[in-house]
Amino acid sequence: MATDLKLFIAGEWTEGTGEDHYEVHSPSTGEHLYNLPKASSADIDRAVAAAREATEEMRHWTAFERADLCLRIYDLWQTRIDDVARILSMEQGKPYEAEAKDDIAESGDYFQIAAEDVKRLTGELIPTTSRHRRMFTVRRPVGVWVAITPWNFPVMIPMEYVGPGLATGNAIIVKPPEFTSWALLEMAKVFEEAGAPKGAIQVIPGAGDIGTQLVTHDGVDAVGFTGSSDTGKKIVSVMGLKRSIMEMSGNGPTVVTADADVAKAAEAAVYGAYYNAGQVCVATERVIVVDEVHDEFVEASLKAAEIVSLGDPFDDATNMGPLNNEPTAAKMDRHIADAVGKGAELLMGGGRATGFPTDLYYDFTILDRVPEDSAVAQEESFGPVLPIIGARDDDAAVGVANRTHLGLQAAVFTNDLTKAFWYADRIRSGTVVVNDSTDFWETFQPFGGAAGTDTGWGRQRIDEFTDLQTVVFVLREDG
Repeated sequence: MATDLKLFIAGEWTEGTGEDHYEVHSPSTGEHLYNLPKASSADIDRAVAAAREATEEMRHWTAFERADLCLRIYDLWQTRIDDVARILSMEQGKPYEAEAKDDIAESGDYFQIAAEDVKRLTGELIPTTSRHRRMFTVRRPVGVWVAITPWNFPVMIPMEYVGPGLATGNAIIVKPPEFTSWALLEMAKVFEEAGAPKGAIQVIPGAGDIGTQLVTHDGVDAVGFTGSSDTGKKIVSVMGLKRSIMEMSGNGPTVVTADADVAKAAEAAVYGAYYNAGQVCVATERVIVVDEVHDEFVEASLKAAEIVSLGDPFDDATNMGPLNNEPTAAKMDRHIADAVGKGAELLMGGGRATGFPTDLYYDFTILDRVPEDSAVAQEESFGPVLPIIGARDDDAAVGVANRTHLGLQAAVFTNDLTKAFWYADRIRSGTVVVNDSTDFWETFQPFGGAAGTDTGWGRQRIDEFTDLQTVVFVLREDG
């Protein structure tokens, strides 16, 4: 069923001027899905030039005009959800019914939210020392953005940039990975149909070299990145003095205290480890269990894991599909072997599942008594693994939780309100969720990081796509 895709540059569908292409296969079946042209330097120059023209046009639009465009996109988005969700399942591997349809539907919400937020984007009147001056602030678009986005949510994460970016008058060039770009390119037709200015939103998939050319381009004003910390560091080192929004890896701890609802904690932890096959920046990467309830939690986790159904993404009974790519599967192999080699106890799973069309299907895995110095405890595994780490008491649990350079989102399970606030005050994380999974998400929540991962979502994102300008008027003096 292989098809040939095109790039979306300057409001046109084009094969580009490059001489090479990518060949992409399904992680769930292994079949050849599509060929994708590789953009040339000339294609990138053309995209940046078109983006500059578009942002120059949109900066003069009113907030209500930009909001209307976002709402047209939102309305059109609703008509494509099922079809694009099927494409997403084929190329990414996530279950169609359990995840992909909601994924695509939620991706469109960013345009509705941005349309509401931008109409309330205001400045302020600043007091001055002179009665003959008036000083106030306004928000202006930054200009041309490049968004480098990952393969785990190849439509949703780009829209987290495109929605607020477009609403504030910026042009966005999105560079998704070449092997998860079909669904996003399909949705780009919505921007065209909604009447977005040519160049306002462009999609140029590709590998790292394409991203490097984009983020270092002199015509680009700002860079948005979601992905691994290692890649984020490389981008920061080469992009120069550009505005940036960086959202990088997580190693989300879930702390289970002695007074927690253990069964509820286990269900939430298991969900956070198997949703999207664990390929989520806020996945349950570590579970830190106070010793008093350790055995109870282990038993509850094994029971909760019975719900995991690994299989064909298009089987309605499936709630966990394959991993998306071989490097991720290989990292799971390394992390599990390292943990077991250092003394962790393998309670469930532990390797690649058999009897499937590809070797990217991975058994849901539970590890107990995981050493803190193991790779699975220190790094982002990005796979369906639940590592359990013991802690003698609450103080020790906080210590374990904070021994990471990846502080994106954490969870604490406790029935003591005072203790919940105590943990929230002490855990170094952009978000602390009480009595729910680390894999909690709302499209409008502020979302950021600490300990080496940094960004800002929610209402704050509108501000980040703007420059603050101060205007000073000298009034006529009447004597």
